[in-house]
Amino acid sequence: MLVLSRKVDERILIGDSVRLTVVSIRGNQVRIGFEAPADVPIFREELQVLHGQTAVSRNASPKAGSPLAPSPALIGTIEA
Repeated sequence: MLVLSRKVDERILIGDSVRLTVVSIRGNQVRIGFEAPADVPIFREELQVLHGQTAVSRNASPKAGSPLAPSPALIGTIEA
């Protein structure tokens, strides 16, 4: 695991198309903004744990309607 320290408004780049930005830090809560292509699913890991699922293989795409498939209700909006 790579561990990085970032301050508010600092970014982390993943590959050529994913960018994470530290939006705010309040106590022990960190808000992170994600910028990624629409075909890259972004969801919270604890939602998998609630459903008793394991991590999605990087080579497999979850089927629509499965607990691991991205849902509009679970995907945040991207602020420009």
